[in-house]
Amino acid sequence: MQFLRTLLEQQPLMALFLTIGVGYLVGEINIKGFSLGVGAVLFVALASGWFAPKSVPPATIGTLGLALFLYAVGIQYGAQFFLGLTSSQGRRANLLALIGVVLSGLATLAIVRFTDVKSGYALGLFSGSGTSTASLQAAITTLGNDDPAVGYSISYPFGVAGPILLIYLGQLIFKPRINVQASSGLEVLEIALRNPETYGKTLAQVMGGLPSDVQLVAVRTAHHNAPASPDTVLAENDVVLAVAPDRETLERTRQMLGEAAPGRVVRDRADLDYVRVFASRPAVVGRTLGDLDLPCTKASIIAQVRRGDTDVMPRPDLVLEFGDRIGILANRADFPSLRTFFGDSIKGTAEFSYISVGLGMALGFLVGAIQLPMPGLGRLSLGLSGVLIVALILGKVRRTAGINWTIPLSANLVIRNLGLTLFLAQVGMASGPKFAATVSQTGAQMLLLGALVLIALALPILLLGLLVFRMSYDDLAGIIAGACGNPAILAYANKIAPTDRPDVGYAMIFPAMTIVKILLVDVLARIG
Repeated sequence: MQFLRTLLEQQPLMALFLTIGVGYLVGEINIKGFSLGVGAVLFVALASGWFAPKSVPPATIGTLGLALFLYAVGIQYGAQFFLGLTSSQGRRANLLALIGVVLSGLATLAIVRFTDVKSGYALGLFSGSGTSTASLQAAITTLGNDDPAVGYSISYPFGVAGPILLIYLGQLIFKPRINVQASSGLEVLEIALRNPETYGKTLAQVMGGLPSDVQLVAVRTAHHNAPASPDTVLAENDVVLAVAPDRETLERTRQMLGEAAPGRVVRDRADLDYVRVFASRPAVVGRTLGDLDLPCTKASIIAQVRRGDTDVMPRPDLVLEFGDRIGILANRADFPSLRTFFGDSIKGTAEFSYISVGLGMALGFLVGAIQLPMPGLGRLSLGLSGVLIVALILGKVRRTAGINWTIPLSANLVIRNLGLTLFLAQVGMASGPKFAATVSQTGAQMLLLGALVLIALALPILLLGLLVFRMSYDDLAGIIAGACGNPAILAYANKIAPTDRPDVGYAMIFPAMTIVKILLVDVLARIG
């Protein structure tokens, strides 16, 4: 054992990555559907730091890891975050989450005032119950020691398992209804025009009377197919190709226009065929579909966009992202130019601009260094929350003077998970010896207090959302996941509510509550 301890202390980077590997291995252990995931890295790191105290890597590694995590989150969720600030639904969701976070902060303050628990440990309980590594870093920076990491590691399991249990109990007790769409993709139907009211009208005029979530993407007339154009004049027996998110919408459209005519359009590919390409060329990513000038010699139209595992309606204001798969109706002679125009490279969908990341991160650190006057508290700096704020803005802007700020989803996930892992491993290893001593002395008390802070955070959101705001349960599950922060909670929410609403709620809530937790930790550290 002494040989292993000496080896780890002589090779701190080897110890760091060994800790990460073993941590992920432990995180994959599944007990009745529950696993620690990336959180297991922290616990393995605590054991590693206790076993070999001198193997701790430099603190800069942890800071860099967390900065990468926050930047990747902000870039991905920037648009949803600002939507949450501007829409009535988003403001209500953020208010609900804010109530829970503030109550958990007040519970933390009560722990500091009325118990013998050190301020650093209490702030760690707050960060761990909210599974917020960003607020943990803020607490460590503000206090200048690793005490918060001890409380964090004790309350973190409650921060993961507690909200999952509450979501389960809420569904069991209140039995809320969740409307699940029959399909998660786009449905297609060919319709022969039989309604005299459509004869002689342009496609734009007919579209004005159809359901808002349906699009007509192609028209067959005089035995020839052509992309749908707003100026196209429709006639009896013309066949239109309709696209909608579900079969019910298509059926309503068919009743308004005529009768189904399967095969009339798709079987004839002489004039119009279908090609799917990857959006990987920087010149098109970050631009709206309406701004694209497709390089086709004959008429063409974008009929489908698939992002990740979801089909997205190709509206003119849809902004392209790296990795989007674009379905186009065009003449086969134009396929090569379309592939060149969009890039059509799988490899390219995983690449990103180091120029944009470098400038964005640098600007974030600069904003974080700005000190803001706070009445009664002195001057507070944003710290690493500056990186998140800048990333949210850039994620909303997406493109500035030729610089594309977006990061492909696959690359974003790699950066985010690597950054989070590096931070947890470094902080855990640094606080290992102190953690062992604290648990042996006050373990039961700290566990109880950690559970209390978690209940103060999640339970009010659940009860207010169901009983006061009367929110749908899939929306509410996403809000709880966003307020608590851990992706494992979101994964469980998606299991019990198989719609996209939990993802949307998480995206609207998580960035704002991360910033609130960071600032709240700074305030609590000064008044506690």
